[in-house]
Amino acid sequence: MGNLAIYLHFPFCKHRCNYCSFLSTAGCDENIPEYVCALIREIGLRQRIESTALSVYFGGGTPSLLNIAQVSDVINSIRKHYVVSDNTEITLEANPGTVDIFYLRSLHEIGVNRLSLGAQSLDDGELNILGRRHNVAEIKMAISCARTAGFGNLSLDFIYGIPGRNIKRWRTMLRDITSLRAEHLSLYALSIDDGTPLAEAVNRGVIAPPDPDAAACEYELACDTLARAGYEQYEISNWSQPGYESRHNLTYWTGGDYLGLGCGAHSFLDGVRCAGTNNLDEYLAALGAGRVPPQTADATDPKNALGEAVMLGLRLNAGVSADDIWARFKIDLQEYFRVEITELIALGLITASEGCLRLTPRGRLLGNEVFLRFMPN
Repeated sequence: MGNLAIYLHFPFCKHRCNYCSFLSTAGCDENIPEYVCALIREIGLRQRIESTALSVYFGGGTPSLLNIAQVSDVINSIRKHYVVSDNTEITLEANPGTVDIFYLRSLHEIGVNRLSLGAQSLDDGELNILGRRHNVAEIKMAISCARTAGFGNLSLDFIYGIPGRNIKRWRTMLRDITSLRAEHLSLYALSIDDGTPLAEAVNRGVIAPPDPDAAACEYELACDTLARAGYEQYEISNWSQPGYESRHNLTYWTGGDYLGLGCGAHSFLDGVRCAGTNNLDEYLAALGAGRVPPQTADATDPKNALGEAVMLGLRLNAGVSADDIWARFKIDLQEYFRVEITELIALGLITASEGCLRLTPRGRLLGNEVFLRFMPN
C-alpha cells in the first residue's frame, strides 16, 4: 500500500515541564507495561498490508522511560507488520538524565539509529525556569554516552525566547551548541500555553512574558551562527549537517502518509486525518478487549488541503513547488493565488523563482501571517 512514516506516542513522564502542553502524564509509570502491550496490539490491528516504514519515531512524553525489552518488543512488532529496511530511520526521544551508556548502547544494538535529546538550554538557571529535571552537565554526559554507544545521528532540541536571556548570552550559547557537533538541531520559540505552570507564573507576574522582538533577534542570530558553523537550514525550525535532515518530519511537511499509534496519536492516510482518543483509560480498555481505540476522522476539504500543502511547503527552505501542487491538486499555483502571491512578494515576505514559492528571511519571522493568506476564510 506504499510508503509511510510511523509515529509511536508514549504519554509518560517523570515530571511535566513548566511549559509543556503535550499529551503526557506524570507519576503513572505503573501503566507502562500494560500500555506497551496495548500498543503492540494496535500495531497489529491497524496494519497496512505490504506497506514500507520509511521512518519510525518514538515520541512523547518521555519514551526513554521504556526499558530496552519494551523498546525491542515494539520495534519487533513493527518489523513483523511492515517492511523495515536497514535504511529505515528509527528515532527515539530521550531526556538527558534519564539515559546512561548501558541503556544507549542497548538501544543502538536493537536498531534505534537516531537519538533526539531534549536539551532545551545550556544554562542551568534557564532549565530551572523551564522546569527541566536535568542540568547542563547531564546534557553533555548524555551526548558523550550517545557517541560512545555508536550513535552517528544525534538531534538536539533547544528553545529560544526564554525570558531574562540577553543576546550576548544567547550568542555564547549558540557557539557552545555548535561545538557539540550534533548532526541535527531543532530550535523552537518558547510558547506560553494556557493551563501550564509557566503561563500561571507569567499571569502572576513571577516571570516576564516572552518578548517577541527579543525572540526574533535570537532567531536571526541563530540562522546566521548555524550557517557559519556548517549547518543547513532546511525548515523554519530545523537545521542539519548535510544529509542528516529528519526523514520522519519531512514526511509531515511534504504531505506524505503517516500512521500515528498510541494514545492521542494523529495520522494522515489517503487524504484523511485521524486522531486517536487522548483518554488513557479508554485507550487501554479498547485494546484490552481487542478493539481499535476510538478515532475521529476528518476527510480534509479540498480547499483546506490545498492551503495546508502550500503552508507546509513554505515551511521548507526548498519552498513549495508549482509542479507538486499541480500533480496533487491539478491547480496552477501561481494563477490560483495570484493576488496573495503578488501582495506577499511586494511585502518582501516570499520570493517566486524556478517554479517555487519560498519564504524570505523576513517571511520566516512572520510565517504565520504568510500562511494565513493561503488558507480559505
